Amino acid sequence: MRAAMAAAEVGDDVFGDDPTVNRLEARAAALVGKDAALFVPSGTMANLVALLAHTTPGDEVILGDQSHIFQYEVGGVARVAGLVTRTLPNLADGSLAPDEVERAIRPQTIHSPGTRLLCLENTHNRCGGAALSAAATAELAGVARARGVAVHLDGARMFNASVALGTPVELLAAPCDSVSFCFSKGLGAPVGSVLCGSREFIARARRFRKLLGGGMRQAGVLAAAALYALDHHIGRLADDHANARHLASGLAAIGPFRPVPPQTNIVVVEVLQGDVDDWLRKFEQAGVLAVSFGPGRFRMVTHLDVSRTDIDEALARISRVAGATVH
Repeated sequence: MRAAMAAAEVGDDVFGDDPTVNRLEARAAALVGKDAALFVPSGTMANLVALLAHTTPGDEVILGDQSHIFQYEVGGVARVAGLVTRTLPNLADGSLAPDEVERAIRPQTIHSPGTRLLCLENTHNRCGGAALSAAATAELAGVARARGVAVHLDGARMFNASVALGTPVELLAAPCDSVSFCFSKGLGAPVGSVLCGSREFIARARRFRKLLGGGMRQAGVLAAAALYALDHHIGRLADDHANARHLASGLAAIGPFRPVPPQTNIVVVEVLQGDVDDWLRKFEQAGVLAVSFGPGRFRMVTHLDVSRTDIDEALARISRVAGATVH
């Protein structure tokens, strides 16, 4: 990947003449079955650009209460896009209840802002990497479209969902007006995400990318890494999923932890004894890193830089910490 970056042909992407970025955008759009794409520095920017391009300030957006946009993007939906958020409970599989979405959609009147956009997420981070099926996506998108509401899919880990479900990414994205996905998560590139949609939508999005400071000059060095990831790192995502199951099984056997059975590469663990932050400090002292994931839970993620041997070593260290703590 680094060799590909060093050899990348570059230009000025702000003017649309970086050939490597152009190849990446064309490739990404084709993969998800959309007309055009826009390379951006991060998934958070991809989502914010999508929100801006789909709406006008004062519109309402419906999204899950556990969604990344709502939980982890510093309120950009309100502060930058100027949108009203209507949150609905995420189900265990990361989806929303179609009847609740139907009831939540509001027309624009003299009294209400009017619902303009529905946002979905695949895989769903806070739902333990749950993969949203094409059927569930289509049902929710159908509810939205029947009421004139656009649909954006935050597909940050969409290739993980594709591998787990055995469904092409094009089918997962088909019901949605726009879709973003990350190169810097399971696909293993250092930087970057892409936003895909119609040519008209991406033309609007390009302007908002510039507004947010996402216009880059010789960005081909980053696009080359993303192209390499698409060529070499999709098929191996199944290894990450197997490693996540191995990690979850090992943690369950240790004692004071109850992992949620992982569907993809995210392992969410409930702590049955003691304080999460205390456990995480002890893990860190033993050389194992995890993150707090809400009350009584922590999260671990498998990826291409974590081998089965690494997981066994981590489990051995956690077991020693747990043994010393519990007994």
